[in-house]
Amino acid sequence: MRKIQLFATILLAMGAASTMQAQEKELTVTVKNTWKEAKPYEPIVVNLKEVNPGFNVQSATVMDGNTEIPYQLDDLDGDGRTDELAMLIDMPAKSKRSLNITLSAKKSDKTFPAQVYAQMMLSDKKNKYPKIQSLSVPGKNDVYNALHHHGPAFESELVGYRIYFDKRQTVDTYGKSRKGLELAETLFYPTDEHKAKGYGDDVLWVGSTCGGGTLKGWEDGKPAHIIPALRTECIRAYGPLRTVVDIIDADWEYQGNTITMTTRYILYGGHRDVRVEVSFQEPLADETFCAGVINVKNSKHYSDHKGLIGCWGTDWPAGANDTIGRKLETVGLAVCIPNKYVKEEQPVTDNLIYTVGAKGNTAFTYHLSFASLRETFGFKTAEEWFDYMKQWKKELEHPCEVEIKK
Repeated sequence: MRKIQLFATILLAMGAASTMQAQEKELTVTVKNTWKEAKPYEPIVVNLKEVNPGFNVQSATVMDGNTEIPYQLDDLDGDGRTDELAMLIDMPAKSKRSLNITLSAKKSDKTFPAQVYAQMMLSDKKNKYPKIQSLSVPGKNDVYNALHHHGPAFESELVGYRIYFDKRQTVDTYGKSRKGLELAETLFYPTDEHKAKGYGDDVLWVGSTCGGGTLKGWEDGKPAHIIPALRTECIRAYGPLRTVVDIIDADWEYQGNTITMTTRYILYGGHRDVRVEVSFQEPLADETFCAGVINVKNSKHYSDHKGLIGCWGTDWPAGANDTIGRKLETVGLAVCIPNKYVKEEQPVTDNLIYTVGAKGNTAFTYHLSFASLRETFGFKTAEEWFDYMKQWKKELEHPCEVEIKK
């Protein structure tokens, strides 16, 4: 009898070990920087659906030799299952690194220092600003003033952004004097006490323009607002390495078609630039959109006429009619669009823009970036900003190569 019991115990233990093993998956991720220049804070993303671990990944261990690397797991479609594992690593010029990753179905209480932050809050009469993660409203409804700072806001230690929750869907900017995360304290609107301590502030008036790099429609030779049947703005990821914010425009009657478009803004730690992924439920016909930046008053402009465009200029951040307690702000703005999606560079008006299209595709990507003269760590002249823009485009054109072995 004792032998039978011992045998049963061994079988149970073997079964438990087998189950535990089945809930883990080992990967080797090889990253190569073939470019002649270093790439600090390089985003490395593992698509978990392609890896197909066979379970819902709840935690991971990422090792670079004997050094543990911070990571982030994100559910990007809201179905309760993690879709991507994101990392940030420094890649010297002409270098190669091998990461050993263990995916696990077990939850972990492991945390990493926050390099980014995101928030979306309702306005209320008691100024408590309850936090929300997602909000959906009929596209013609105006809830701009129902949300504190008018939509989702997100930041790295270098810069901050917000997206307007209305038909403009404008990208607005928050400039910093020093590096650090501060939106949790200032809520995008610093008090006099905050300002005295050196906190940042809203530094750009956008009106109905393309602001800091907004995607818009294109009708009658000018940018057009987006008015879908249903508009959703949500925060998909809060950090610690990246924030992900989605704008979902469902059933938008546009240029003779009904389209559903998702505009995803991804900001990584150590970055001032934002990756903008635009996707559609169905392949595009020949719809034309536009993307660019506001033509800041009296600004200097730069364009390579192949998808890169920007400016450096000075204006009142809340408009010329709201100057009390404010000061003139100088900013650098830029967008970088892959040339294959560029239709035309448009004449300079209130905006500096390209019309864009992706006929037959279900997605395209572009990038936006921003700097403020109030930065103690940033750019001081238009020439410095334009040099950054040129270098930035080169960096975007030389992503690291990533190979995954299961």
